[in-house]
Amino acid sequence: MLAPPRVCRERLLWPLGVDIPTRSSRRQLLGINLYHDAGTPPVMSDDGRMLSGNAGVGLPAQPAATDAPPASHLHPRVTSFRTRRTALSGAQQATWARLWPEVGMNARDGDGPAPPLDTETWFGRSAPVVLEIGCGAGTSTLAMAQAEPDIDVVAVEVYRRGLAQLLSGIDREGVPNIRLVRGDGVDVLEYMFGPDSLAGVRVFFPDPWPKARHHKRRLLQPATMALIADRLRPGGVLHAATDHMGYAEHIATVGDAEPRLRRVSTEDTLPMSADRPVTKYERKALAGPVVTELLWEKS
Repeated sequence: MLAPPRVCRERLLWPLGVDIPTRSSRRQLLGINLYHDAGTPPVMSDDGRMLSGNAGVGLPAQPAATDAPPASHLHPRVTSFRTRRTALSGAQQATWARLWPEVGMNARDGDGPAPPLDTETWFGRSAPVVLEIGCGAGTSTLAMAQAEPDIDVVAVEVYRRGLAQLLSGIDREGVPNIRLVRGDGVDVLEYMFGPDSLAGVRVFFPDPWPKARHHKRRLLQPATMALIADRLRPGGVLHAATDHMGYAEHIATVGDAEPRLRRVSTEDTLPMSADRPVTKYERKALAGPVVTELLWEKS
């Protein structure tokens, strides 16, 4: 049996007698593919169009089964998330089929972005709304929603498995004040909420994209900060957390530069709790990087 290729100093070394695949970049060989947007042909600014093994020249690749959002922009733009390959368990699939039509929706479909949200109809009441971008498996989302039953939470996540785990928690704990949106958080801010509509926005542990050439993919950029400030109502709060020091400095800089936001602390009176529970991810990393919490209030 031929030995598999091994990686050495950023190059793939293939065994003798094995043909090296043609028109394949190193990212393809390592199974890495970063979407600019779901549903559009995957394009890498550094590497050109990513072609599948049987795709013709100039034709889009045949999409693999990935955990990317279900629809996309007509024109590709840089996004802050990565593509993942995941599968749901049987129990998660059953819970999804039963509850998603009631408490979940997509940020986009084949016709474009979702219309503005009517949160009073969706939640069945009038209450302050907090948007959480990148809820992951929903550990913090679930705990904070339970601690604040008078606040309605809209949790946004790209990855279906994370949403499925949160959906199972909602079902298990009987939490009525969480709704889920699958897709790009910038889409949700831009199209699903209007100006002065949110009591708070939470962004916990966004991907830091540590390499300099990938910094443009970071979620919290000046344009996103301006959009968040527009969607927050006066007195509304942006709460960000990261364990990457470089990204913390970047977030602090762009947040402080937004004229409609002023820095606050957990000691101030806020319209939502800033008491974020420690997640399993953090407990594993307690001996590692320090978590930086950053809060701003819209003036």
